[in-house]
Amino acid sequence: MSAEEFKKQGNAAFVAKDFGKAADLFSQAIEASETPNHVLYSNRSACYASLKRFGDALQDAEKCIGINPSWSKGYNRVGAAQSGLGNLDDAEKNYKKALELDSSNKAAQEGLEHVQRTQQSRQQQPDLGFGQLFNDPNMIEKLKQNPKTAELMKDPQLVAKVLQFKSNPQAMGTEFLQDPRMMTIMAALLGIDLSMGGENPAGESENPSKKAEASKSTESEVPATEPTKPKAPEPESQPPVTQEDSMEVDEPEVDSKAAADAEKAEGNKFYKARQFDEAIEKYNKAWELHKDITYLNNRSAAEYEKGDYDQAIKTLTEAVEQGREMRADYKLIAKSFARIANAYVKQDDLQNAVEYYQKSLTEHRTPDTLTKLRNCEKELKIRETEAYVDPEKAEEARLEGRDFFTKADWPNAVKSYTEMIKRAPEDARGYSNRAAALAKLMSFPDAIKDCDIAIRKDPNFIRAYIRKASAQIATKEFVGAMTTLDIARTKDTELNKGSSVREIDQLYAKASQQRFQPSDPNETSEQAYERALKDPEVASIMQDPVMQSILSQAQQNPAALQEHMKNPDVFSKIQTLIAAGIIRTR
Repeated sequence: MSAEEFKKQGNAAFVAKDFGKAADLFSQAIEASETPNHVLYSNRSACYASLKRFGDALQDAEKCIGINPSWSKGYNRVGAAQSGLGNLDDAEKNYKKALELDSSNKAAQEGLEHVQRTQQSRQQQPDLGFGQLFNDPNMIEKLKQNPKTAELMKDPQLVAKVLQFKSNPQAMGTEFLQDPRMMTIMAALLGIDLSMGGENPAGESENPSKKAEASKSTESEVPATEPTKPKAPEPESQPPVTQEDSMEVDEPEVDSKAAADAEKAEGNKFYKARQFDEAIEKYNKAWELHKDITYLNNRSAAEYEKGDYDQAIKTLTEAVEQGREMRADYKLIAKSFARIANAYVKQDDLQNAVEYYQKSLTEHRTPDTLTKLRNCEKELKIRETEAYVDPEKAEEARLEGRDFFTKADWPNAVKSYTEMIKRAPEDARGYSNRAAALAKLMSFPDAIKDCDIAIRKDPNFIRAYIRKASAQIATKEFVGAMTTLDIARTKDTELNKGSSVREIDQLYAKASQQRFQPSDPNETSEQAYERALKDPEVASIMQDPVMQSILSQAQQNPAALQEHMKNPDVFSKIQTLIAAGIIRTR
């Protein structure tokens, strides 16, 4: 899981008052975080304080302010930990530091008031003589060396309690009576043996004579009548680490965020009024108050509308960098990248625009950005094609292709004609010539495609129609070939006075004959007639009343048929019937 996910689970555990689990989750968040995160240390400090592990709480709190010394709530944590350890002067100092950084810090104000009340209470309470006893600066070391207390001093919580009493002897009263470990420590500090004849803490038996001496010594020090014991003071309560305080830490900039959003709202008003300089100023203030890259994105929009595209790109680049560090929503990062691309489009730098649209789509895919990318790529391709156009080089490629074609070097002919097409994409000859070379390579479907492009570029290019029909015949598209030839004949008659009509008619006859070519070489004329009548076009012609009349006249006067064939439509139908074997010629 990511650091953010561990943090969310830690917050949930803290709300459920499962402070041990929360501390463990925040520890995992700290380990998973790529950079030191002051909020995570602050949150774990709150958990330790709730567990009364004030030493650990202090260590994390100091780590927190080490990472971010300007964050006032980090000093709340130091103050709470110091207060828990009984170091009220240090606690007071840190709460005051928090208020210097943020006078509205409610938790710091309450913590300071609590510490000051506790200090005042201390001054009014007697210390029962414990102050002088705990005044030894080497007290902890002596207790660790003493065989009667060495094991006890391995408990860090007990050591923290001893240090607390060292700073606040007045709080010792009830603890002395309630915790037998504290009685052992007190006895060690006073030099009194509490073993009462049993085994001492070190496990060694005592010398009877020394025990008797100690007993006499003790008896001589105790008065005959026991004086009235002063009432033990109530133990000091530590400032509570509340759920509200933890959630304040998890969302550390609530107040600054609200102020920043207010500045942003003002900036939006200026933006809508097209007062872009004023809008930029407001967005800058928002960013200074709270680090949210939304404000940078908004500022870039104002810079973009001003026409300051370089500055907009600079702002958005900063937004991406800051967003990465702050683990901002990937959608915001995507928006920054897309806006950088928009700025490059305005600068007519389509290469960079394509690059940043792609980066945006990597972060978050949206239809709008995808459309812009496709439009950019299309425009780039058009520009590249246009930049390559050169009529002179196109003519050189055409002549080169012709030479290769003459030498029957069809692959190189295709290559040269392709170069011609790139250099002069509107010249129909390049496509037609390449179709001729492709046909030689038996690549008839590609040849047909090139002829279609040539015809589209120049609808009156007769050679393209003829080459297309030849390729269609090769692929057994006989009806299609005849349709192509019909168009070619009409245009040739209109434009060229029928200069290509003979070639066209030959191809037409070839297509017609092959169309009805029998699959069985031993087929009889009757079988051929029956097969022909099954063809939909032949059947339609035979059922046409006009054609029935023409065929009837032809039987009486064959010369009349020649006259009728001057009509292109009748000619086409007669050719179909001849090819099908319905009309036989000698």
